[in-house]
Amino acid sequence: MSKVLALANQKGGVGKTTTSVNLAASLAATKRKVLMIDLDPQGNATMGVGVDKHSLQKTFCDCLLDGVNTHDVVIRIENVGIDLLPANADMTAAEVELMRADNAERRLKNSIAAIRNEYDYVLIDCPPALNMLTLNALVAADGVIIPMQCEYYALEGLTALMETINQVRSTVNPHLKIEGLLRTMYDPRNTLSNDVSAQLIEHFGDQVYRTIVPRNVRLAEAPSHGLPALLYERTSKGALAYLALAGEMLRRESRDSTAQDYAAQA
Repeated sequence: MSKVLALANQKGGVGKTTTSVNLAASLAATKRKVLMIDLDPQGNATMGVGVDKHSLQKTFCDCLLDGVNTHDVVIRIENVGIDLLPANADMTAAEVELMRADNAERRLKNSIAAIRNEYDYVLIDCPPALNMLTLNALVAADGVIIPMQCEYYALEGLTALMETINQVRSTVNPHLKIEGLLRTMYDPRNTLSNDVSAQLIEHFGDQVYRTIVPRNVRLAEAPSHGLPALLYERTSKGALAYLALAGEMLRRESRDSTAQDYAAQA
């Protein structure tokens, strides 16, 4: 069964797009069928897998605003092994238009309804804002992955994001859950990083992924080559961290599925 996951954090520069691109590639490496949706007007996830956002004839914006069939917009990224619904600056228009559209918060969910079950995972790279585009992602998603740096301001932003998730859960998407919190750009030599990490585990427990993504030069370089780290430098610490994250997610899913089976038999 398909799982739709929104990667969200209204704070910029926390590794959200890096996580979207590299997690998609890592899940594909485990033979899962993956669709990545770029919902950010900056189009960084699109560029991060080697697609020139400036030359696109159609983007996911056309699906959201004009009802264009997603099959007509999907791009196959052969070397990464994933499908992409791309974005560019046109997505800014989607944000404005959706503010006055009917049933605006369900546009993304409706757009992918016919295509989502063709994939094991649908990953949505959200913009760094709690806006209508992010709301669309949360309404469509089964779960939210929250990439975050372990620093003081990250905790403040996390509170606002949690409030938004709870509002969405109580109004339009009661099944939405926190899939996991991912510690990114982590430096274990930094006392504040360790303190914030400990606070996260204290408050969120098992919802914090055991996998930690370290600061890594290869991870930072890979997007300029239009590649996930897995293809740019497979043995780099960044690439290995995202492979580990994919493995952790799959083990969690298997564990949860087994628990549900036992509960159904009881």
